[in-house]
Formats: sequence, structure tokens, C-alpha cells
Amino acid sequence: MDDLDKYIETRKKQSPQLAKDFDKGYEQFKIGILLKQARIEAGFTQEQVAKKLRTKKSAISRIENHAEDIRLSTLVNYAQAVGRHLQVKIA
Repeated sequence: MDDLDKYIETRKKQSPQLAKDFDKGYEQFKIGILLKQARIEAGFTQEQVAKKLRTKKSAISRIENHAEDIRLSTLVNYAQAVGRHLQVKIA
């Protein structure tokens, strides 16, 4: 565990609200990163994905960088646009 991980764990122990907010924010961040990674691996630009989804490049950027409250249908459509499929897992 590196220094940053230790700091985060210490802060989470000190503040239950921080722990809740941090974990929620991290999951949203992770979704955006996974979408961006899939797009890049498929060889598409944000503009190309936007065109496939009939939206603007700024909307794709917002999805990748601020994946808050994304509709499931948007995730499915994005995945299809980059040649992937969405798999949902409840753990």
C-alpha cells in the first residue's frame, strides 16, 4: 500500500461521510475510465463516437470525465458504438 492509499484509508476511518462519498465518486470515475479505454482500444476519437451516437463531442467528453447518473441505455449505446457490449454485475 503506498502513501496515498494509506492517507485515503486513514481519512475514511476518520469520516464515514468521506468514505461514502469517496467510494461513490471513485466508482463513477472508474466507469468513465473504462469507457474511455474501450474507445481508445477500438481506435475511435470522441468525435467519431459522438457521430455514431448522434450527439456532440462534448457529451462524450462529459460521459468519460464525469460519469455521474449515466443512464443504462447510454452505457449500452456507447459500448455498442465502440464494438463492445455492456456487462452488469451486482456484487
